[in-house]
Amino acid sequence: MMMKNTIKTMVLLAVLLAFTSCTTHYTVSQVERTRLLVDQKYDRPMTDDISNFIKPFKAKVDELMSPVLGKAAHPLQAYRPESPLSNLMPDVFVWAGKFYNEKPDFGIYNMGGIRASLAQGDITIGDVFEVAPFENRICFITLSGEKVKELMEQICFRKGEGISREVHITATPDGKLIKATIGGKEIDPNAQYRIATVDYVSHGNDRMTAFKSGTERRELTGEDDLARAVLMKYIKEKTANGQLVESQIEGRYTVEE
Repeated sequence: MMMKNTIKTMVLLAVLLAFTSCTTHYTVSQVERTRLLVDQKYDRPMTDDISNFIKPFKAKVDELMSPVLGKAAHPLQAYRPESPLSNLMPDVFVWAGKFYNEKPDFGIYNMGGIRASLAQGDITIGDVFEVAPFENRICFITLSGEKVKELMEQICFRKGEGISREVHITATPDGKLIKATIGGKEIDPNAQYRIATVDYVSHGNDRMTAFKSGTERRELTGEDDLARAVLMKYIKEKTANGQLVESQIEGRYTVEE
């Protein structure tokens, strides 16, 4: 027993000495930083070995991403304060309400969630993945009219987000809300509004903190509920009806002096 205690003591002393030896009297006197631009300057040329290694994986990815879902009538881009693609995405979410027995009053889609544009012509699965690469899903949530007005103020502060065709906002150049309507009517502070949006946004992210006061939040969890899956379903329906995918700037967000 004494031997075991002696061994334990020696191990403990060794650990303490190890930590003691790691201590130092040095202090940080200066911190410098610089910005390194990572671009093609540092790219290595593709070698045959690398090309041959990637080839089977690339073939599989191309097979999965190349099928055509439909066609875009014109280029669809995303930019503030209003753009064709940032109008389309919340419209698609409102349209998708029918698959969830939901009737949203309007839709919101964050600009940060749109990561690419759609070119005129064929829209492939890969194109949709580039537009909506994140694992964000459609979500339905209820806000009071008071909080909806607060949300519109936050959208103005951001100089625009994706808003569905039911919404019309008038703002100052410096991002102050002048007026906002839902379905052609002024926002009733005592009413309850059902909103289709992205689960990420529904928790108040991207500075749309009014959503934190939401009630009856309905978050979906399936693969078919991903934003890109919902967009694919919309494109497929358009194609089945012999229609092209299109979206216009309609004056949903107007800037006035």
